[in-house]
Amino acid sequence: MSVKIQVINPNTCIEMTQAIGIAAQQVAGPNVDIIAVSPQQGIASIEGHYDEAIAAIGVLELIQQGKQSNVDGHVIACFGDPALHAAREIAEAPVIGIAESAFHMATLIATKFSIVTTLPRTKIIAEHLLQQYGFAQHCAQIRCIDLPVLSLENDKDFAYTKLLESCREAKAQDGIGAIVLGCGGMAEMAEQVSREINIPVIDGVRAAVKLLEALHGMGLKTSKWGDYDYPNQK
Repeated sequence: MSVKIQVINPNTCIEMTQAIGIAAQQVAGPNVDIIAVSPQQGIASIEGHYDEAIAAIGVLELIQQGKQSNVDGHVIACFGDPALHAAREIAEAPVIGIAESAFHMATLIATKFSIVTTLPRTKIIAEHLLQQYGFAQHCAQIRCIDLPVLSLENDKDFAYTKLLESCREAKAQDGIGAIVLGCGGMAEMAEQVSREINIPVIDGVRAAVKLLEALHGMGLKTSKWGDYDYPNQK
């Protein structure tokens, strides 16, 4: 029987959703079906707290749809991990954010990592997540290519050049062993960057898929004891 993993792009960019789905399927096991989805209404890109708040409702609606379709796991494919805890309250299958998964994977292969993300304004969100998840001491630096999220689709060559340049600087200057890419839209660039600079470059989309496969294989689901119990009925 196949394993079904729902990969949610919380923004409304269809091209990015398709690219994220392809990246996820590339690492998925032979019996894993990737279901890449995005909300019909919401926001075109997520680059701040306001954007995350707007996107949250769409994420939760898609989590409900995935639950009704009996998926075996959910990925929230935005580096801010929007609505992650709320999603776990309504889900039974595991729900993983790509920032959380990337941080875990990075610390399994390196003592220190740097994050390379999009706009400088998103740095504080990444810093909050590092502290919340307990990885702040493992992150040496957060670097920004200073391009909006949609440029990863609309001007891929230039965005890749900027990403590669920033990753080279991180490797040379930060005293690290790995790099975490700080945007779901960078998923398809990870392998090429890693080959070019010869350092592990971790894309959270792929990391989340493999972690969900492991959780499924162990028969683990989201705990319904404590704060991840179903929301109180009102």
